[in-house]
Amino acid sequence: MKFIKNHLMFILPLMAILLGIEFYLVFDRTTDSYEKGLKEGYTMLVVAKKPVTLQKLRQLNPHIATLEAIKREQIVSEVAQGVSKQSKKEILAALPYFYNVGLDSYLGTAALEKIKKDLEKDSTIKRVETFGSSYSSAYRLFAFIKFLLKVFIGFMGVVSLFLIIKQMEIWKYAHRERMQVMEIFGAPLMLRAGVLFKVAIFDAFIATLLTSAVFLYVKFVWAAQSGIDLMMQKQDDLFKMTDMAILLGVALLLVIVAVYTVVFSNKGVQE
Repeated sequence: MKFIKNHLMFILPLMAILLGIEFYLVFDRTTDSYEKGLKEGYTMLVVAKKPVTLQKLRQLNPHIATLEAIKREQIVSEVAQGVSKQSKKEILAALPYFYNVGLDSYLGTAALEKIKKDLEKDSTIKRVETFGSSYSSAYRLFAFIKFLLKVFIGFMGVVSLFLIIKQMEIWKYAHRERMQVMEIFGAPLMLRAGVLFKVAIFDAFIATLLTSAVFLYVKFVWAAQSGIDLMMQKQDDLFKMTDMAILLGVALLLVIVAVYTVVFSNKGVQE
């Protein structure tokens, strides 16, 4: 019972870190479509004195991805109802050219302002409307959620790492006699800590498998029965086999750091 408890005291903090990392990976994948939708749904309005091409706008700023001309005839028909054909022709001739401009990625408000300034430097461009207020609120909310998630995972990771190191110190104390004998016979420090590495690496594999099992359950069982459209539509993104390799790599890195921290913090085993 004590053996299981000691291992759980190591595995559970490690799992907390891995669960946080996997949750962020899942969150990043599942919200990627939302971010893509924001990007595709957003356009800037460009007013030009004469016709412009997509190539020209890209030369002004590389983030320009699409260019769609707004038909001036439709604008004239809406604002000049009841006006004679000759007057409509005169209005059409005096009217500037309007374009909806799409971007290649989901950019921050500072980047939008730079695009606006780059375009307005050209004498052909009369005005650029970024619709910054509505775009900024959505972007800031999305960025804030991601920031909070990173902070939470980071804080949880630091606390869990301290717990892992504390458990490693307990293991070091438990194996002190074996390590003292090896020290007497001249074994190098890292060889004496071999038993700690073996136990820690074994638990790293266990923590990785348990974490993977949790998200596999979420993917194949819970998501299908949740009734949440986002989860059902993005079921394949809830866990990927490459995630297991990432989690194992992080787990091994953490346990190696923990072992080295404990071993070098107090060289030699005290009586």
